[in-house]
Amino acid sequence: MPGINRILETCLYVADLDASQRFYETLFGFQPMLRDDRICALSVPGRGALLLFKIGASLSPSRMPVGTIPPHGGQGNQHLCFAIDRADIDAWQTRLEDANIPTESRIDWSENVTSLYFRDPDHHSIELGTAGLWPNDPQDDR
Repeated sequence: MPGINRILETCLYVADLDASQRFYETLFGFQPMLRDDRICALSVPGRGALLLFKIGASLSPSRMPVGTIPPHGGQGNQHLCFAIDRADIDAWQTRLEDANIPTESRIDWSENVTSLYFRDPDHHSIELGTAGLWPNDPQDDR
């Protein structure tokens, strides 16, 4: 079977592209790689991309000079999790408080595995999780 290396990109569907771009740039420092009236692609550390699509703007095929991107869309509250170092959990808690972003939940899955949950401007559930959350991401010394 051919292999898979990693998740290259993930996406959220948002009502206000400008507000969502500002949120992810300001809170995380993600830099835009591509932007038009339909999409904002943000660079995520570790060679990943967060794609913010304006709700309803990708329901038709997107014809590009190099080919056609099939239509897609999403609705409702979505979820994604960013990996963080265990040593940074309290700093992230403080950063969220300083940005007036309420922590919806903090779960200590075990002594060294923690998740922080909060909402973005579209009420998507955003999680910051430490190593060890899943069996294929073992705990480390961070």
